Amino acid sequence: MARRKVAAGNWKMNKTPSEAVKLCAELKDLVASDSVDVIYCVPAIDIVPVVDAVKGTNVKVGAENMYIEDSGAYTGEISADMILDAGAEYVIIGHSERREYFCEDDDFLNKKVKKALEKGLKPILCCGETLEQREKGVTLDWINLQIKSDLQGVSASDVAGMIIAYEPIWAIGTGKTATTEQAQEVCGAIRKTIAAVYDQATADSVRILYGGSVKGSNAKELFSQPDIDGGLVGGASLKPEFGDIVNYDK
Repeated sequence: MARRKVAAGNWKMNKTPSEAVKLCAELKDLVASDSVDVIYCVPAIDIVPVVDAVKGTNVKVGAENMYIEDSGAYTGEISADMILDAGAEYVIIGHSERREYFCEDDDFLNKKVKKALEKGLKPILCCGETLEQREKGVTLDWINLQIKSDLQGVSASDVAGMIIAYEPIWAIGTGKTATTEQAQEVCGAIRKTIAAVYDQATADSVRILYGGSVKGSNAKELFSQPDIDGGLVGGASLKPEFGDIVNYDK
């Protein structure tokens, strides 16, 4: 089956609300596409102004993080209900920076996935290995464990509608990019894991992205692979170059 491509930008901790609105205006015509789903995952404080700034365009909005509770004494956190009410549809879960800097483990991320789905948010679940793990030859085992753990108890129908992003940690913000073959190998392995845990139909439906120094110059080759359905883009999503990634096939 033909899966619709996705170009998702992860803004990370960049852009004040006024800067975010300006960037949306700059990118508006560049990211226009009828064939690729475009998502801006933005800092929590930018969600409301960005949702307003992209009204009437093809761009959808997502959050970069969320907490597992609906409300309460969790100073500094943001709930799924808050994200939805602000107008966002997606949420990134399990980015390597959340795992590493904020010590989020697979059990916690599994709770996040379930909470997002319960509320009607669409998770973009991230997985990936360190350079040490790749050099030891345990990449596929590690990714397999992450996927199985993070999706524990999640239904096939929910998984089919999700997005999974493979991000080799050693290629995030380093300028290094996994070779096309490396990226396809892992994305293909993720799809096989989904098929083994659920079924082939679920595996054929879930969209799997590659993230890690995706650029306008390498997007076409990466996105043309059979198991790579687009990209989760960091730095380049804050530049006009993101338009080249969105329209990689033009």
